[in-house]
Amino acid sequence: MWRDVWLIFRREATLSLRNPAWIAIGLMQPLLYLFLFGPLIEPLVATSPGFPPGTAWAILTPALIVQLALFGSSFVGFGLLADVRSGVIERLRVTPANRLALLAGKVLANALQTVFQSVLLVVLTVAVFDLEAPPGGILLCLAMSLLLAISLTSASYALAMRIDDERAFSGALQAVLMPALLLSGILLPITTGLAPDWLYAISRANPFTHIVEAGRATFRGDFSVDAMFTGSVVLLGLTVVCVWWGARTFNRENA
Repeated sequence: MWRDVWLIFRREATLSLRNPAWIAIGLMQPLLYLFLFGPLIEPLVATSPGFPPGTAWAILTPALIVQLALFGSSFVGFGLLADVRSGVIERLRVTPANRLALLAGKVLANALQTVFQSVLLVVLTVAVFDLEAPPGGILLCLAMSLLLAISLTSASYALAMRIDDERAFSGALQAVLMPALLLSGILLPITTGLAPDWLYAISRANPFTHIVEAGRATFRGDFSVDAMFTGSVVLLGLTVVCVWWGARTFNRENA
């Protein structure tokens, strides 16, 4: 199985390297928020109650890493549908390759691309805005980004195969991603000091809220149980559920 995973991973990675523009395109939105939105919240951090501890860049950068995984991984299902339409998946079905390896290779290739984009984002923030964060915290946040990308890629493939229609798939993603983004506190932290009680209560039901908060804790070097426990448990649970769903759907559709 591991040989099959490697072969599929190498194919997907080669396709990405042949067209590196997609890496830059995926970074465009986070960079726009970083350069155009970051300077707006920088004076607010020191004067407005309710912001988490740390500088504006330590608050915004880990949240944008989560956004990279959220949007970059959720749309990979379009690539799978394109492979189905072009007959690539059909040709792979007749090979002796393990069915789960077909999924795992694709998932790992996309997840590592997301981590690479996250590294570039951190490097740019350090170089341009003098971001200060502990190296261990940055590495931990990147590991969280890897798990989140694995979970969302798996879910995206599963949803794409279940819907099997590009327009319906796009509509489903838009219906889910925009509320997830706005309620996660990626752009502005949703805390009791900033948000009304009803909005704060709704945001707690969003799993990405807890992941963003854990990511921000890593960038300020807070590895305590209070800061990391909920986000870590939510992330691990989301990974298990999404990988299980993706494997089950992929195995059934390619039987």
